[in-house]
Amino acid sequence: MLIIGLTGSIATGKSTVSSLLSSPPYSLPIIDTDLLARKVVEPGTPGYRQIVNYFGPTTPDLLLPAQPESPTDTATPTTATATATATATATPTEERPLNRLALGRRVFGPSEDRKRDRMILNKIVHPLVRREVYKALIRCYLQGHWAVVLDVPLLFESGMDLICGTVVVVGVRDPAVQMARLRARDAHLSAEEAENRVKSQGDVLGKAERAEYRGRTRGLVVWNDGDKKALEGEVARALQMVRASSPRWWAWVLLVLPPVGVVVAVWNLGVNFWGRRGWERRAREREVERVRAKI
Repeated sequence: MLIIGLTGSIATGKSTVSSLLSSPPYSLPIIDTDLLARKVVEPGTPGYRQIVNYFGPTTPDLLLPAQPESPTDTATPTTATATATATATATPTEERPLNRLALGRRVFGPSEDRKRDRMILNKIVHPLVRREVYKALIRCYLQGHWAVVLDVPLLFESGMDLICGTVVVVGVRDPAVQMARLRARDAHLSAEEAENRVKSQGDVLGKAERAEYRGRTRGLVVWNDGDKKALEGEVARALQMVRASSPRWWAWVLLVLPPVGVVVAVWNLGVNFWGRRGWERRAREREVERVRAKI
């Protein structure tokens, strides 16, 4: 089974591409890590408790306000009824959902404190999401899918590109287009907050370059600078290349012959590992050249 890593930056159109890939004629299963990230921090989960324990004491609005229950009986309640109503209305702290806007304001930004808090939040959430991802991948494999889309905004940063046979980056060439789309989509964000969120997910042009570094069929870029029709054409072009390099019959071979699947998986991990090492070496060389140019 081919794992297609889908990534990009905020407001580049990654969700639209994911929707296209899940619909005919592709009908690919989607593992959306944004949805999984919400799941693993729902009230009562270990992830939720860790976030509340760390951020709660210094973030007064971390949790959404308790929703009061609507009165259903206008008659004077008995003592027992009044007690039960009070108990139901006083929602315990650990059961109130996270205020995602407040948490976002706490972790998005260029300051060292926000970078530290964002790192801690990622350390809480990422391992829990990975566990859910692996469970979903096993289900897709056993169901006989020839490919699955792993939708991860921070694919490279989280290291999950290692398990992907192909990486698709959705990008825009003009940062102003990205900012305009984000402000139009999330009108509640100020210009500074929008800029902080864009910067927190990394340079999309850098992600595109990193995808292309993987090789012609192992890393593809879907450009989304135009309208939806143009984007559909870009997606069709990318999927045509993916299908040519990993046909459906090959997925059945890997399913019917598990030892072959194991060998291919190990080989893929090796290729991706050494590819990452090469990219990191290249990045270090560029940084040295940049420092020398300033001297």
